Amino acid sequence: MLSFFLYGLPASRLWPKRPLALALHALSLGGASAAQAALPELPTLPDVVVSANYENGVGTSDAASEGLVTRNLLQRRPVLRPAEVLEFVPGVIVSQHSGDGKANQYYLRGFNLDHGTDFATHLDGMPVNMPTHAHGQGYTDLNFLIPELLQSIHYRKGLYAAEDGDFSSAGSARLSLVDSLPQGLASVTVGERQFKRALLAKSVELRAGSLLYALEGASNDGPWQNPENYRRLNGVLRYSLAEGGTKHSLTAMAYTSRWHSTDQVPKRAIDSGLIGRYGAIDPSDHGDAQRYSLSWQMLRSVDGGEWAASAYAIRSRLKLFSNFTYYLDNPVDGDQFEQAESRQVLGGGLSRLWQGQLAGLESNTTLGVQWRKDSLRPVGLYAARDGQRTGVTQESRVEQNSVGVYAQNETRWLPWLRTVAGLRADRLKVDVTSNIDANSGARSAWINSPKFSLILGPWARSEFFLNWGQGFHSNDARGITARVTARTGEAIDPAVPLVRTQGREIGFRSEWIPGLQSSVALWQLDMASELVFVGDAGETEASGASRRHGVEFNNHYRATPWLILDLDLALSQARFRQMQGDAPNAGQHVPGAVNKVLSAGATVIGLGPWSGQFQLRYFGPRPLIEDDSVRSLGTTLAYVRVAYLLSADTRVTLDVFNLFNRRVSDIDYYYASRLPGEPAGGVSDIHSHPAEPRTLRVSLSTHF
Repeated sequence: MLSFFLYGLPASRLWPKRPLALALHALSLGGASAAQAALPELPTLPDVVVSANYENGVGTSDAASEGLVTRNLLQRRPVLRPAEVLEFVPGVIVSQHSGDGKANQYYLRGFNLDHGTDFATHLDGMPVNMPTHAHGQGYTDLNFLIPELLQSIHYRKGLYAAEDGDFSSAGSARLSLVDSLPQGLASVTVGERQFKRALLAKSVELRAGSLLYALEGASNDGPWQNPENYRRLNGVLRYSLAEGGTKHSLTAMAYTSRWHSTDQVPKRAIDSGLIGRYGAIDPSDHGDAQRYSLSWQMLRSVDGGEWAASAYAIRSRLKLFSNFTYYLDNPVDGDQFEQAESRQVLGGGLSRLWQGQLAGLESNTTLGVQWRKDSLRPVGLYAARDGQRTGVTQESRVEQNSVGVYAQNETRWLPWLRTVAGLRADRLKVDVTSNIDANSGARSAWINSPKFSLILGPWARSEFFLNWGQGFHSNDARGITARVTARTGEAIDPAVPLVRTQGREIGFRSEWIPGLQSSVALWQLDMASELVFVGDAGETEASGASRRHGVEFNNHYRATPWLILDLDLALSQARFRQMQGDAPNAGQHVPGAVNKVLSAGATVIGLGPWSGQFQLRYFGPRPLIEDDSVRSLGTTLAYVRVAYLLSADTRVTLDVFNLFNRRVSDIDYYYASRLPGEPAGGVSDIHSHPAEPRTLRVSLSTHF
């Protein structure tokens, strides 16, 4: 019965549904041990399409671009870095432009999302995005994640759900952890270039509830001429209790890391032989990060509905030394700078779902509230040289409070017609105390975000979606109160606290062909202000209004009992609504906007002791400057995994990353920098961070 809840069999076809809540409810009935034991066994029913990788069937979502990634896929596809689990969301690309301990770079729907702006990520009720972050608004660092503990990813693209607030304009992902493991897991991985990783995880059944613990350690030098010397340590302790119709989980997590960075480098430095392809201009760039959290979740079934609640406390720190322009601003000491912060976060949420009838029609209504407080003491930008702080550019203490309340109603008007209507209201209040008096101050702002979806069907195992919604993203609190620039003291206007976004989508989903789940979505998104990376500042800044539109085509096919195929294609276009920049580079192209994403995969299971997975990903050329006169090349990478079961409990796995050893870039920028001996004004050039060359890793894992 449990697999009915997890994989969208009859229980999940009951309308209305909540994918995350259903998964939690299923675990409360049978426990994660039962859930994982059921994973290899995928029942075949004549009236239901079952995908081992995704739950995207007819009747499971409110938009064609919404879905659930199952644990099957999460455990079978290799990842080079922890944050690459987000690539399981169709259309998402994850890359890196610095050391592995730094938050990754994300692309989706024509966005270079920088380190997370406009894509909201949550883990078991905890937000991962960090507002007013030292390195970038919405900074999303997932290095504290242990992929083996993931149960599912519930994703949405667009801003059509009332529960999604800040940073969710392009989409959102809600990651869920398992409550317990059917057996203990010990795993050791070794790879090229001094990569090492060890993992120990086990569940203990207590008199009341279960206790899950996990400890992970990893190190890596990478292919870099200046060895990365990356060191990471993660720990998880999770207690879960299910009694009657109520389920609780309490999770403690700890993470610490340090690394040396090889940031993006100018093309001319490689072409001239000054450095090699994997060389660094400033070898003293480095970073260290810590994150500690305690979170609680509760789901309680009551007559006619359910209560859901969450609470969390997070403490994090970051020190990051970077040098993107070398000697452009300071010909003597160089342009290295430090970004640092110490943060405490408290927050939580509460929602109530009523299931019943409205005027004789099947209807659900949800009311919810979300609250968060960030205290940064301090957050700053500093001058640096040789990896040491030499001066203060700007240092601030920030108190940031956000509250969101929302209501959503789902009503089935006819057997083939239902609607989802929602309204969200958010309030932001910031108080900034800066070492620059003119930049201190307090501001607050409100914004309302209506949502509406119309779902037609099913007919012939197919359904249609019309989605519309408004949303927002917040700006850095320091920019909201700033009246002068930190570096030059030039007068500026404060940034808008909450920036309006608006999206619409037409979608279609079908299971008409047995074994195949297909969906197509045509979408458009307008933003009142764009955030664009500025190389010489080492940060993003607000730019003009923009419009994006595109089409996504997703397919998941169980070709045979042992072969599963996935194919996802996303095409998009991003333009500023008005010309940007000064001559001669004025234009309407959004720098870094990816216009093509292709992901294709094949998963082989059940061939005796053998299993495997092949994944090909491509993200296409993109403009690097507003007039589109400078463009990046496309990037194609292939990953492969081959696994062999040595015994019932022991498995050996070979992962190969960049299988074809392509000399491509993870990311490209175009801006001016100055190397020793170059003109005082610097040289405009493409600055790239190369993808790692072919990389082999071998893992030995055993259950106990």
